[in-house]
Order: sequence, then structure tokens, then C-alpha cells
Amino acid sequence: MNNEFSKQLESENPPLEGREASSLYSEDLAPVPQNKRTWGTWNYAALWISMSLCIPTYTMASSMINSGMSWWQAVLTIFIGNAIVLVPMLLNGHAGAKFGIPFPVFARASFGTKGANIPAMLRAVVACGWFGIQTWIGGASLYNLIRAWSPGLEPINTTGLLPQALPAVCFLLFWALNMFIIYKGVDSIKKLLIFKAFFLPLAALALFCWAVIAAKGLGPILREPSKFSDTASFFNFFFPALTAVVGFWATLSLNIPDFTRYAKSQKAQIKGQAIGLPPSMTLFAFVGVVVTSASAIIYGQPEWDPVQLAGKFQNKFVVSFAMIGIIISTLATNIAANIVSPANDFANLNPKKINFKIGGYITGVIGVLIFPWKLMADPSGYIFTWLIAYSGLLGPIGGIMIADYYFIRKQQLSVNDLYSHKGIYGFGNGYNPKAIIALLLGVLPNVPGFLVAIKVLDAASIPAWIVDLYHYAWFVGFAVSAIVYWILSKKK
Repeated sequence: MNNEFSKQLESENPPLEGREASSLYSEDLAPVPQNKRTWGTWNYAALWISMSLCIPTYTMASSMINSGMSWWQAVLTIFIGNAIVLVPMLLNGHAGAKFGIPFPVFARASFGTKGANIPAMLRAVVACGWFGIQTWIGGASLYNLIRAWSPGLEPINTTGLLPQALPAVCFLLFWALNMFIIYKGVDSIKKLLIFKAFFLPLAALALFCWAVIAAKGLGPILREPSKFSDTASFFNFFFPALTAVVGFWATLSLNIPDFTRYAKSQKAQIKGQAIGLPPSMTLFAFVGVVVTSASAIIYGQPEWDPVQLAGKFQNKFVVSFAMIGIIISTLATNIAANIVSPANDFANLNPKKINFKIGGYITGVIGVLIFPWKLMADPSGYIFTWLIAYSGLLGPIGGIMIADYYFIRKQQLSVNDLYSHKGIYGFGNGYNPKAIIALLLGVLPNVPGFLVAIKVLDAASIPAWIVDLYHYAWFVGFAVSAIVYWILSKKK
């Protein structure tokens, strides 16, 4: 680290006065001192490559094929969506790199020292949902591993409220393994992360080669046309799909300070994220759409779930290898991506009483109660119910935080006051009413469309343009909340 940047960090991160006594302080939430900021450009690139190479990335891409897109339409949609979400990722990441603070502490500047729990909990619940989805994938892989050696077992059926008994047991066993890792501490996951970094790229390459060979070349795959009959029907699916892609990383676009607080410099986090996120997501998505297209040629219909696809292979040793690999890599991803951040969020509720392990256990329980097997049961539910719905919650939070940091506070924060209810971010009672009003107004336009999507309301009873706003949930929420917050904050 150069001397100029060191001096800048010292001036922007003065020693906290009486921090140990503050109810807002804990070692997990404290600013990272400059001598512990060791992440460079390639650390961030590697982080995104590792997180992008996961089963939900494949699932998102292939679900677009299953819903009617051609291969290039799906890949282009994913590239555009990731290029868009990179912008708030870099903007929010700036505060983490500049002040060394995690997301829950950064949120105190705009929502208040107590009000920060609102965005933290909204984001934590979403992370719990991702934890549940990854745990279901791991449990389904365990079941298919057993089924490879006992062909008489039925395929997993998620049409009912609960899956069959044995798949449910496999899910709970994989869940218990995640809880054991939390009990032992996240350091125990390091070797699994190393395994994942090597295994998943090789597995993706092997799956790609299989698809090309089994479908007799790339020609038949790339010739599969779009199933949309006209331009209007395509765009009716494209914009919700684009919103879903943005929503895929909506959680990380908020809590990216949890990672950028370790940056050596702003340049390191900016370059690293730009190098790591859009390219890796697009490439792995390409593998997903190619394999899904190939499965339609080989099996007569597209198989968008890689776990189910691997279960169709005839060689039981190949199936076993694939399932073991998915189980281990999913376990590593789940702990690294879906436990650390929500554990911090739950700790922010009461930093003195809730530690990492307790936060992890809370995440695990909510992850089961969200019924992840129903979210993964079909592509439309995955895109329209899960990804778009929570993007409508997190987009407004991002709009408020970015408007506050860049347009109201001009990238200047008082670190000491972030850890004091009596400081400038206490807003009298710990809540910033302007942020809460902006949040509610940002979420409100997307509520009717969500209720229609989950079939609580009849679409015919609401004007079509109001229902259609839901297809742009993240964008609508982000823009409305940012503008409202800026207007309210400028008023004296």
C-alpha cells in the first residue's frame, strides 16, 4: 500500500472513541484497519469467478431456454443484466473500500443507527432463501446419488407441499451438514472452496463437451430457434428475465462492502469486480444454455435442472462422480456466499448478544421454512416469483443508499458516529423517517404485480400498466426510492 493511500485511510478512519462500550459495536462489525486490507484486483476477480460458478447460475440461464429463448438471447440477457448490476455493485463497494465498514454499518448512514436493521433484515431473509435453495440442490444431489445405485427409487416430486420422504431426509441431512460446518467455524470450509475452484470449471467443461458430442456438434444446438412468435411476446419475457438477472446479485450489490472493506485501494475493487463478474457469469451461462439445448435434442425436452440431468446418465459411476462434486461445491458455496453476510445482518440486531454462530443457525432455520423445493419446482416460479420479487425489495434499498452516499453526503461519513446512537446518524430516535418513507414508496408500485404473480389477485381487476411495473421491479424500486429520498433530504 502506498504512503499516500495510507495517510488517506488514517484521516478517514480515526480511532473509535469508547467503541467497546457502544451497543452498536462488535469485532465483526468494526472498521477494518489499514494494515489488514490485503485484497487486490485478482482477489476480487477470483471471488466473483468462484461465486458465479454455481448451480443457480446454470439454472437461471437454462430456465430462459426452457421458457422459449434461443441460446444467444439467453446469453445476451445475462450479460446485459450483469453489466447493469455491476454499477450499483461498484458504487456501494466504494464506501467499504474507503471506510473499511461492512454493509449493516454503512446502512446506518442513510437509515439510522436503529433503522439500519430494516434493510439488513430484508437482505438477510433473501440470503436465507438462497441458503435454502442451495441446500435443496445439495440434498437433491444426495438423493440422486442414492438413486444411481437403487434405480427403483422414484424421481423427486415437488408437485405437493412437501417432497417425498427420502428426498426430504436427504435435504435435512445436507442441512445438518451445513449447520455442523457453522458449529466448527468457517475456517473449516477453506479446503472445500479450493476444491470448488478447481472442480467446477473442469465439470463445466466436461458437461459442455458431453453436450456437443451427444448433440453431434454445436450446429444442432445453435440452430434451435426462439419459440417466441413475435417481437412483442419476446420483450414480454425479456424485461422480466433481465430484472431477474439483476435480482440474482441484488443481495451482493448491497452487501458488497462486506468484501470491499478489505480492499487495498478503490482501483483494486473496481477492476477486480469488472474482470470477475460479467465475464464469468456469461461464460457459465453459455454452458448452461448449450447443455439445456442439447438435452432437448437428446431427450426430447429441455432439462433445465443440472441435478436432474446428471441423474439421467446411464453410467452410475459418472452419476456418482457428478453428484459428489455438486454436493461438495454446493456446500462450499452455501457457507461462503449465504451464511457470512446474513450472520452479520442478524448480529447487527444485537451486536453484544448475537455472534456469527447464532446468526448462522438463524439463517439455517429460515432457509428451511421458505420451502426452497417449491421455488425450484419450475422455471417461471424461479424467475417471476423468487428473483423478481426480492429484487423489488432490494432495489429501493440500493437507490436510497446510493442517493444518500453520493448526492447527500458527497462520499463523506463520520465513522465514529456510525457506532453511536447519539451521533449524526441517530436521527433522534435511531430511525431516519425519510429513508423509511422512500423505501415504502419504492416497494409500493411492485406490490400489485407481485400479488398477481402469486395468484392472490386477478390481473383483470388491475390496470395492465400497473401489473407490468412488476416486470421491472428492481429498476422501478431503485429509481422511485432514490428520487423520493433525494427530494425529502434536500427539503429543510
